[in-house]
Amino acid sequence: MMYNNVYHHKDLGTSTFFITGGAGFIGSNIVEYLLRYKAKRVVVLDDLSTGYLDNIKPYFGLSNFEFIEGDIRDYATCIKALEGVDYVSHQAALGSVPRSINNPINTNSVNIDGFLNVLTAVKEHGAIQRMVYAASSSTYGDSKELPKVEGNEGKPLSPYAVTKLVNELYGDVFSKVYGLHTIGLRYFNVFGPRQNPDNPYAAVIPLFCKAFINDFSPTIFGDGETSRDFTFVENAVQANIKALLSDGINKHEVFNVACGDQVSLNQMVELLQEISQKNISSNYGPERKGDVRHSKASIEKAKSILNYDPLFSFKDGLALVYDWYKETMVENPAK
Repeated sequence: MMYNNVYHHKDLGTSTFFITGGAGFIGSNIVEYLLRYKAKRVVVLDDLSTGYLDNIKPYFGLSNFEFIEGDIRDYATCIKALEGVDYVSHQAALGSVPRSINNPINTNSVNIDGFLNVLTAVKEHGAIQRMVYAASSSTYGDSKELPKVEGNEGKPLSPYAVTKLVNELYGDVFSKVYGLHTIGLRYFNVFGPRQNPDNPYAAVIPLFCKAFINDFSPTIFGDGETSRDFTFVENAVQANIKALLSDGINKHEVFNVACGDQVSLNQMVELLQEISQKNISSNYGPERKGDVRHSKASIEKAKSILNYDPLFSFKDGLALVYDWYKETMVENPAK
């Protein structure tokens, strides 16, 4: 069972939370936490382009939940939706490096224009206590330094990474010019329940889990030694809750959200063999453009300032999500 751990130190029942992209993977998990711990009101804005109503359908009957179908690229929608809101969690974005390479204009439109709309609307409302937004480890770009430390970035390697860097630049400028002190959370390969394995730009873990469940070989791009700091979604939710409710931050800040560990794709396959008790090997294909070779985060800043403490290891999270996909695919064979 997820979200038995309490990550907040304030009464959620006195505050209204607004989540963009709240029907998506990470957003819907944040919604689940807030509603489980009886937030006064949770408002979700999502255009359902990459989010799914099924992710939030269980909450439709709750008096403290509201869903708005709308696009962050429409400024009037953002302004209206933020009425009466205390805290903003901006999770809406077009993810995926390959998608950004295939369609950089659309990625730019959602991730930069949409972000600026939300940021400006928060500024205009004035009374909102905190905005936390989804940043990305892709911002480290071509930096070879390991672990990745906030402040030591390289140059972006994809249009997606450019958009996420621009978000941080805007966050910093709004802090200095308008006194709006937002927090960016640089996610490192977040995975967990509700991450769609059938999306054409699906992340590696749902694809590999689906392969093992269906008894076919997953495809690895490259030699399999590419490594990531895979982060179970509850760790990301913890970081979001603690960042939203943080005190004493008086400038724009960015924090790595990860486990501070490194797992290669080949090691992931070995773990899935152990978890599934299936002896399935991998197929190997060419490396993908724009991919970072190795990624591992320093999480010391988040630990020190946000009291972030990732409770789920990669192996524990992988076992949980594998079981979730297995159950989901039995209930919905089409998946």
